[in-house]
Parts: sequence; C-alpha cells; structure tokens
Amino acid sequence: MTSDQGPIVQSALLRTELVRLRKEKGMTQEQVAGTLEWSPSKLIRVEGGKNSITRTDLQALLRVYDVVSESRQEKLQALARGAREPAWWQAYRGEFDDSFLAFVGYAAGASYIRHFHGTVVPGLLQTEQYAQVLSTGMVSPQQQAFGVKLRMQRQQELAKRENPPRQHYILDEAVIRRHVGIKIDPAIMPDQLRRIADAADGDEHVTVRVIPFKVGAHLGLLGPFTLLEFDGALDDVLYLEGRSGANAMINDDERVAEYRDSFEILLDEALPPEKSVALIRQAAEDLME
Repeated sequence: MTSDQGPIVQSALLRTELVRLRKEKGMTQEQVAGTLEWSPSKLIRVEGGKNSITRTDLQALLRVYDVVSESRQEKLQALARGAREPAWWQAYRGEFDDSFLAFVGYAAGASYIRHFHGTVVPGLLQTEQYAQVLSTGMVSPQQQAFGVKLRMQRQQELAKRENPPRQHYILDEAVIRRHVGIKIDPAIMPDQLRRIADAADGDEHVTVRVIPFKVGAHLGLLGPFTLLEFDGALDDVLYLEGRSGANAMINDDERVAEYRDSFEILLDEALPPEKSVALIRQAAEDLME
C-alpha cells in the first residue's frame, strides 16, 4: 500500500480491510455497533464509504477486532489519513458526472492501467492540442476548457506519483491514421503520434501496441474499455466508455474477468511493442507528406 494511491483508493482499501476484520471476528454490523455504543447506521456509513472515519473511531474498531499489532494499526491509520485528504479532481465537480470523477479517482491510484481504444488516442496519452481539437464543436467552450484541463492534470498527477502505474495501451490502427486537426494545423496529429512513440520509448511504465488493419475484425470493435488493477486487497475495476451519460464503472468479477480475457486476446492480435512504435512513427511521417 502506497501513500500516493489517492483518497478514493485508500478509502476503498480501508473499507475492504474493516469489513474483512469484522467478518473474521464473526460479528454483524449490529453487534459491532452495540459493543461501541454506536448507531448501526454509523458503522454502515463507514463501511459503505459514506462517512470518513476519525482516528479515535478507527482505534475503537481495531480494539473490537483485536488488532494489537502496532504496525498493522499504523497502516490502517495511514489509509484513513489518506482517505481524508482532499482529492484534486473534486475541483471539477459540477462539470463532469460524479461516476466519471469516481473513475478518475480510482485511475489516479491504480497500480496497473490497461486500456483499449479503437477510434481516438486515450486521454492519458493526448497532447493538449489534440485534446482541444477532439472536443471542438462537441461541447460548449467552457466544457471544452475543463475537459482539456482535466486530461492534462490527470497526466501530471500520475507523473508525480512516487510509484507510477504501469500503463498498457492497445490501439487500433485507425487511431493513428486519422488526421485529427488537419483543418486547424496539420502538425497536430503528427506531433501527437510522436508524443505516443516517445512515451513508449522513454517511459518504462508505458507500453503501446497497435492492432494493424490487416488483422481485420477483432473484439475491440465492440468499444473502448479500461481495466484498473490495485495494490492491496481491492478488486479490479472495469470502465466502459459510451456516449455521454452511458459510461459505466463495474467491479463485478465475471465482467472484469471477461474483459481481462478480451485484453489478452487483443494483445495476441497486436504488433509487438517495437513494431508498434515504428508504425506510429511512420504514420507521423506519412501525415506530414
């Protein structure tokens, strides 16, 4: 467990640990609440993430659960402190759907990000110019400005982490061939492609693979998706991108496993990393002609 996992992930890890400790003790929520002279709703809100937990209340719970190890107590208190920290993405509340901001929070604390996209460059790899062009005419100027700012800040915050996540991207060749921005500045897309290639070449945490056109139809044509994996006892999260208001964050084991298998199948269809980067750089040159 690391201190740079962000408040959403640390809160989720803490809740998972507290529920596990209660169940190991063989106690119901009502029994724990009665022992502490709390209302059952207080414990329900704590375990459900509706309420943050104070140091004193956490210490009381750990006594009930017979957690006597000082190191273990301190790890859980550290999670509680992290969960109470203000989240940088809260500055965007009101501009984006709460479920999307929750996904941003989980992604900010993930240890492994797997992403497939078949039409556009993933947000964590976008240049500012590409991001601006992509949303031009699609949303209001204010929404566009907030959207671009959020994407750039997501990249900056990940780069600041003490333990950055491993990022594995699979792109359809259509992503690198479409000349996004050609009507505004023909250099936008070539610059974007070089940014992707440079990240894949220069950052050991970033891998980019391309599924070439010659493969034909593949599972990824069903739509973009992201899989998030975490350090600690937290289940993987699946995020499905759809049209506005149709995005979904899922932690159902069966669906997550299905998409994890799909990602592996797509990897088998994709070019190796070195050939993928070479194709991306060649695509940048082709667009400059």
